[in-house]
Amino acid sequence: MKPSHISTMGTDKLVFYIIGGFTTVILVLIVLFSVNEGKQSQAASNITSFSKNDKEKPEAVVSSTSSDLGNINVKDEKFAEFTIENKGNKPLKLFKVSSSCDCTFGQVTIDDNKSPEFTMHSRNPWIGTLDPGKKATLSVIYRPFIMPVKGAVTRDVYMQTNDPSNSKLTFTVKALVE
Repeated sequence: MKPSHISTMGTDKLVFYIIGGFTTVILVLIVLFSVNEGKQSQAASNITSFSKNDKEKPEAVVSSTSSDLGNINVKDEKFAEFTIENKGNKPLKLFKVSSSCDCTFGQVTIDDNKSPEFTMHSRNPWIGTLDPGKKATLSVIYRPFIMPVKGAVTRDVYMQTNDPSNSKLTFTVKALVE
């Protein structure tokens, strides 16, 4: 009788350790996610906000918001560039860049300085500043091999600004994946 009791006790401990380990991993992931969200929220809270009635404010003006990448092989990569200009008289902040799919990336260039590449689940606290009269370039990069599909596709990159009239910008690319 003693051996079966020891065997059962060992299995119980093993299950306990597995559940405990799994719970610990989940808690660590929750803490890391919360810290990252806190950094992003803190960065965004440092942005000066304006109202539509303010006489002095940033003004985001975009060259266009969509581009047709044409035909693309599933193994290839194509990109489109969009220009964002600050036609206001206060600094324009660009932040919270993300995309509609993990196969699509957004990267902002201001004065030859490139931001990180942002994708669907990006939580980077990056903020770009565009002084009055200055321009930035947004590159929307489509890499179909990451999430292979065939046929007509449409992908978006999103960006938030502190322009009260254009607080969220959406840039769209479409392609025919072969």
